[in-house]
Amino acid sequence: MAAKTNSKTFGVGVVLAISFFAVLALIFSPVFGGGMNGLTYADDLFNKLSKGSSYFIPKLQTGAQGFAGRQFEAAVKLDKPETAALAVTLFSAAGAAASADGVSLTVSGDLGAVLTAALRDSDEMYRNDGAAVSSRYGGVKEKAALKAWHVSFTAIDKFLKKNGKIEEAKMVSDVMKKAIETAYNYYGVEAQKVADKALLMTGLLVFYVVYTMWWGFAIFYMFDGVGLTMTKAKVKKEA
Repeated sequence: MAAKTNSKTFGVGVVLAISFFAVLALIFSPVFGGGMNGLTYADDLFNKLSKGSSYFIPKLQTGAQGFAGRQFEAAVKLDKPETAALAVTLFSAAGAAASADGVSLTVSGDLGAVLTAALRDSDEMYRNDGAAVSSRYGGVKEKAALKAWHVSFTAIDKFLKKNGKIEEAKMVSDVMKKAIETAYNYYGVEAQKVADKALLMTGLLVFYVVYTMWWGFAIFYMFDGVGLTMTKAKVKKEA
């Protein structure tokens, strides 16, 4: 038995499919905000909103004050001799005693002062003021400085945990993950608040849902138009 066709529903499906690809072509066109295509624009927007909701530095700065005057020491190995050498510069500027031998870094001093210094650099990087960080350390590249903080804090966190300094290790870890890492990853991105872009965010989410359904209905109507439908199989009764 030949499948029953329906030219009307097939035509609806074709129109939906053509319009779907027309919108897709528009999405990939550089007509959104400063010559970006739709995907780049959406990615840029979500990066800005993500950065705006990832600012934990003030709270960490308050926490770091509780470690003021608390002495610590650590002997760790970093990834590269250059990183260890730069780490010496960072820790020394924070008032700690630091030395490097190849990839080995030895540091001791006031933990609160070290945390405060790392948070100050992170805050400036979060605000995209890399020049302030670079000038503080004799013109070193700002991202290199923050990376040295990150690598050093990662190693010190493990060292402190191994030696039973759990409270100190947690604070070092929090600063490393919530300040240094965040500032490094979002450097150069303009932070924006979700509340300021609520309408646009809602529109993008609604469009995503509608656009997904759009293609689904196009396929459904075209298949229905050529007689391809899904029906529930009849239950075969046992004799």
